[in-house]
Amino acid sequence: MNKQKNERLPFKTVMAYSRRGFAIWWKAEPEILIAAAVQRAVEALSPFLPLYFTARLVNAIAGGGEAKQVWTMLALLLASTAVVGVLRSAARRWDETMRRAHQWPTWNRIFFDKLLSMDFCDVDDPKNQALFTQIQQVRQWNGWGLNKLYMIFSDAVGAVFRILGAVALSVSLFTLPVPEGSPLAWLNHPGCLAGMLALLVGSVLASGALSNHSYSYWNKYDGTAGNRGFSFFYFIAMEERHRGTDIRTYAQDQFLENAAHAEMQGESSFGPASSIARWARGPMGACAAASGAVSQAFMGVIYLFTGLKALGGAFGVGSVTQYVGALAGLAQGFTRLLEIVGNLRANAEYLKFTYDFLDIPNNMYQGSLTTEKRSDRKYEIEFRDVSFKYPGTDTWALRHVSMKFDVGERLAVVGENGSGKTTFIKLLCRLYDPTEGEILLNGIDIRKYRYDNYLELFSVVFQDFKLLAQPLGQNVAASIEYDRERAAECLERAGFGQRLTEMPKGLDTCLYREFEEDGVEISGGEAQKIALARVLYRDAPFIVLDEPTAALDPEAEAEVYTRFNDIVEDKTAIYISHRLSSCRFCDEIAVFDHGQVVQQGKHDDLLAASGGKYQTLWDAQAQYYQKKSGGAQ
Repeated sequence: MNKQKNERLPFKTVMAYSRRGFAIWWKAEPEILIAAAVQRAVEALSPFLPLYFTARLVNAIAGGGEAKQVWTMLALLLASTAVVGVLRSAARRWDETMRRAHQWPTWNRIFFDKLLSMDFCDVDDPKNQALFTQIQQVRQWNGWGLNKLYMIFSDAVGAVFRILGAVALSVSLFTLPVPEGSPLAWLNHPGCLAGMLALLVGSVLASGALSNHSYSYWNKYDGTAGNRGFSFFYFIAMEERHRGTDIRTYAQDQFLENAAHAEMQGESSFGPASSIARWARGPMGACAAASGAVSQAFMGVIYLFTGLKALGGAFGVGSVTQYVGALAGLAQGFTRLLEIVGNLRANAEYLKFTYDFLDIPNNMYQGSLTTEKRSDRKYEIEFRDVSFKYPGTDTWALRHVSMKFDVGERLAVVGENGSGKTTFIKLLCRLYDPTEGEILLNGIDIRKYRYDNYLELFSVVFQDFKLLAQPLGQNVAASIEYDRERAAECLERAGFGQRLTEMPKGLDTCLYREFEEDGVEISGGEAQKIALARVLYRDAPFIVLDEPTAALDPEAEAEVYTRFNDIVEDKTAIYISHRLSSCRFCDEIAVFDHGQVVQQGKHDDLLAASGGKYQTLWDAQAQYYQKKSGGAQ
């Protein structure tokens, strides 16, 4: 983790970061904080009520009280224990339910809401991706950041209520005097009270400081390298099963262990040879032990002081247990508060880059014009001298691109990898804005249109599209509520009709088995047809298809091409493909090379242009197919 370990944030900044974090939690899920506060308050106070009645009962027995008094105290003790037990169980159940159901989902929602609201260019920025990955790795490694604030809040509430309960039960220890004439009457001297308070403060400060210093070693240690490896090979191998074949075939777990070993400069992240393990056996463990020793030494002083006052006749012997327990709780409460202050300071370092991510501004102009809802779908897109380079680079991904296409046209975009095809689509869909030039919709710069309205003009199948482990119909409609007849029709048009009839629950059949035991596993080609049906269901004027038949077998691919005009109907289709033979049905073909449109025209005209880029690509592919099939295409 990239932190300036030698620079401590000012305490004012620490508190500002922490207050903001609490506000984020409260806004996202207030009930989880309320449940935690109630549970910790009940848990902190629960020992004191039975402790009070236990002291009264022992005093009644030791003092020779009447049987009625003894039975009354016993009944109150049993009743208080029962009430406290019920309250603790109910509060714990509420807290556990809220924590298990909402803690991680709420954390995820905070960041995913940010990701979905960010400009796509910022989401796509490697620096921001690395920052978000760092936040995730820190959470998985030692729980620091926003998640730590939730735990600190819970601990702070518990510490405060423990102190309040302890004060209520321990005040009389100092106010009840030893009777005059007793050899121990000197315990009434104000100096004794001052000495006990000084010992309390000193032990709390010393124990808290030692505990904080011990815990600070976790903050110094960066175990994210090993955690990255663990997450990749042990979680991804289960969650992304297609990676499991490579992991097993090439023994990549061993590869990772060696890579992590090198990144950690020769040490294991988790084993006994790691830095954290050595610190635990050395200064880290020594400080933790010293903190416990200071607390226990103070407990000894408490026992001595309360025992002497009881011996002197200030109170009954039963009260000794009350005062010892109360002062122990008081010391623990104050010690925990000091530890919490230390944790807040340490956690602020992690909150800093958390807020760096959450504060990434949206700089893309959202526009104000509403796109015209034309029944005749008369839309014209024009790229006018458009150039673009990705943020942080000096290389032009596109350079001086000018072209125009109208509704109903079929435009094929071809070229080698890295030629600018995908960048062209990103600009068309306004995932990025041009660095130079402008893109026009019906003669108006697309930046002037409302961003959400403009996006509604496009239905896109990206090459890395995703289907959800949800019912088939909902995947097609991208919605829980949808038109079932329309969804079935779109699947039929996309070539998925026969497979739909075989689905056990039709449109209600769940894809994959993450959530349903009877979910259906589908092939890559079937997934591509479902994605194509999703495009048709949206019914937008522009369809963008990025390698739409890459996962289809030759027969299914030929079927899609044959029916392509029927599938697209009167919409404008932009079709990206590496297979030039699949572009012949398009009205226009744009050939990209090194970020520029080097040729544009129909298939036959481009193929006839001797020495052109299109002919070169065509000949290279034709030669490959001839070798594969043993004859000319």
